[in-house]
Formats: sequence, C-alpha cells, structure tokens
Amino acid sequence: MIPRSLAMLSAVCVLSLPMSVLGNEVEEKQTIQKTFVFEEVGDSKQVVVDNFEGSIRVTGHDGREVQLVVNETLEADSQEKAQEARREVRLDITQSNNTVRCFVDGPFRCKNGSIHFRGWEHYGYKVRHDFQLKVPQQTGLHLKTVNGEDVEIEKTSGKFEVENINGGIRMTDVSGAGRLYALNGKVRVRFTANPNADCYFGSLNGNVEIAFRPQLSANVLLKTFNGQVYSDFPVSYLPSGKPTKKTKDGKFIYKSNDFFGVRVGDGGPELKFDAFNGDIRILSREQ
Repeated sequence: MIPRSLAMLSAVCVLSLPMSVLGNEVEEKQTIQKTFVFEEVGDSKQVVVDNFEGSIRVTGHDGREVQLVVNETLEADSQEKAQEARREVRLDITQSNNTVRCFVDGPFRCKNGSIHFRGWEHYGYKVRHDFQLKVPQQTGLHLKTVNGEDVEIEKTSGKFEVENINGGIRMTDVSGAGRLYALNGKVRVRFTANPNADCYFGSLNGNVEIAFRPQLSANVLLKTFNGQVYSDFPVSYLPSGKPTKKTKDGKFIYKSNDFFGVRVGDGGPELKFDAFNGDIRILSREQ
C-alpha cells in the first residue's frame, strides 16, 4: 500500500449517491474530484495511475493543474459484503513534489503490488474505478489497469508507459516516447510529432497500428507470429534474416516469425513493434 502524504490540493470534492438495494444485492456510487497544482515547471511532472477494475482517460491541456475525476461503483451480494468491500478496497490519491499518484489497493494485490485475482465471485463484491484526468501537456504518464475498457490518451507530449491487460490502448494527437503494451487489445497511436527516443508498441492478442508524420526516420524492429506487417514508408533492411515481402494495394507487406530490422529514412530512434496474434500497421499521416 502506498502511504498517504500531505497532498497540495486546490479543490477536493466527494459526491456520494444514495445506496440502492435490490433484494440482498447492494450498489453504491460516488464521484471523487480533486485538483492538484504542480510545484515546478518542467519535464519532471508525472501522473501515475495504478488501477485494477475500470477505465483511464487522460487529456492534455495548457495549464499547470491536474484535474482528477474518479467514478467509483461498488456492487455486493449483501450488506455484509458491501461493508467488507469498503474495508478491503481502497483508493489512495497522493502528491509528492511533481508526482501525482493514484493507487487502487485490495485483496487482489500481493505485497509487492502485483496482481493475484481470484475473480469477483470469490470476494462477493466488485469495485470499479473509472478515471478521467486533465493534465499539463508535458506530463509524463505511467498508467495501468487490468479489467476495464481502453486506456485513452489525447493531446499530451510527455514520456509514457501504459499497460492494459484486458483492453486496448488508444493515443490520439500525441508526441513523446515510451512503452505501450496491451495483453488482450489493440494498440493505436496517432502522433503529431515523430518520437525522438526509443519506443515499444506491443500486444499479445490485438493489432498494433501507429500513425507517424511523413518525415519519419527510425530504426524499426518488427515481430508478429500470426499476423502481417504493413508499412506506408519505404524501408531498407538492417542486418538480420529478411522476411517474406510482397505488395498489396500499393503497400509493403512483410511476413516473419521473428524480429527483423528495417530502416526508415536515415534511421534514428529504435521503434519496436511486437504483435503476437495481430497485424502491425505503420502509417503515414499528413495532418
């Protein structure tokens, strides 16, 4: 569990809705609203969200504030199980210097913070947290959820590290560099500026589709087991085993069961694409 700290809050609001009871089943909803102000201006700003059940949506803006809204939904088999859920599942929201951290703790967590989940039926209750955040555009993002919808990010320009176990990842009109991984979902990114540092885009069971600006220069590593690779960009091979190559509808298509390397433009940052059961699409966007 992450300890609480003296967060610098400019606004705090918790809105609770009346509890509803259907038979012995219980449902409770509340909305948590908080606003944080970063102490310093610069690239060291970070927002960390370690969620378990629920979605995460982040939008960048020009201000210095982090505006956080969390919609919490508790469902339980009985009043006793509802009380148990309130004791066992906790949302900790803290700020330390230039880092805002949100951490969902519960009996599904191991001591090291990893997940050991037996299914909500085992606990007799279910608690969901849906996060909506507005952050300064250059904020670094460390986001993770296990059971939720897509993680959605738009209009940010900081470093990113995002993981979604049972859902996809979608980033729209972003810049920056980092790591994205969706175990059971698609990874889709639309860059406004090409990455200037190494990146990883991966999915076990989903397509990986990344749209870059036309001036892309990078060294690209590619791997798919049950899929193909499509590229809008002409490439030259880096030293490695060459994959099978053909064209379809004017696009280059590559087939390989292992990583292979290609160079786009004059080369540059290493961009790694890994889609085990899905296609990889490297697109060029004009706007």
